[in-house]
Amino acid sequence: MAGPPLAFRPRPLFIPNDPGACPARPCVPGPVRIPSVMRTGTGWRPGSIARVKTSASLDSDQESETDSGSRLVVAVDGPSGAGKSSTSRGVAIALGLRYLDTGAMYRALTWWLLERGLDTTDPEVVAMLATGPVIEVSTDPRAPWTRVDGTDVSEAIRTQEVTAAVSAVAAVRQVRAHLIAMQRQIIASAAPGIVAEGRDIGTVVAPDAQVKVFLTADDAARASRRAAEASWSTRADQDRRDRLDAAQSGKAADAVEIDSTGLGLDEVVGIIVGLVPQSLQKSR
Repeated sequence: MAGPPLAFRPRPLFIPNDPGACPARPCVPGPVRIPSVMRTGTGWRPGSIARVKTSASLDSDQESETDSGSRLVVAVDGPSGAGKSSTSRGVAIALGLRYLDTGAMYRALTWWLLERGLDTTDPEVVAMLATGPVIEVSTDPRAPWTRVDGTDVSEAIRTQEVTAAVSAVAAVRQVRAHLIAMQRQIIASAAPGIVAEGRDIGTVVAPDAQVKVFLTADDAARASRRAAEASWSTRADQDRRDRLDAAQSGKAADAVEIDSTGLGLDEVVGIIVGLVPQSLQKSR
């Protein structure tokens, strides 16, 4: 049986005193059952360049800014309800890094389209307006927020209406190209590093990330966690979202898979924090 929702199991945060230490539970590569403000509108200044594909689903290869250089980049991917947001913020706080919720950017654009009464299922309409709003996100893990054209939409983008529409918007090629470019720029500019969460961070947005995690949980645990959020109402919502997001979701070949079923937030955060020194040693 799944434990209580991930975010509702407060325990002391695990931060290793020894940089090379690892939590008592296993933390090895492979699938294991172990427990500032950045503007994304016009006028952005890119960081360092590394050539990678914008996405396997896009028509053309584009140069992008994903080279992490001396910055630490932690990529956290996984399905909805796995605990990505709470975990990523906890890891960012523990390591003194910035935090990026890439899903909030897709939600922000979706909210903007819905506010104008536009058909979010029409890819031509969505593509034409993909660069319309100025989207801003906070990279402070203690105070994350999202703004569209200067309006705080942090709560508005979490409604059921936005949740039901965001997958179709995120699947549009032009939307992905635009927002992925912005996400890469944020990552390239974040000092001393950043924890970025989403569905394709380790595979597309930041394939050079030193630490890659694929966070998952069983269906019952994910449904239980989502039940506490206003943006989800039924298990069917979760299943539908999984199907629609499948094309944009994927586990990087070198990602550590963590099953958060029944685990407390501090346990999952501690596992990821423990992966950092291992990863840095391998990259030297």
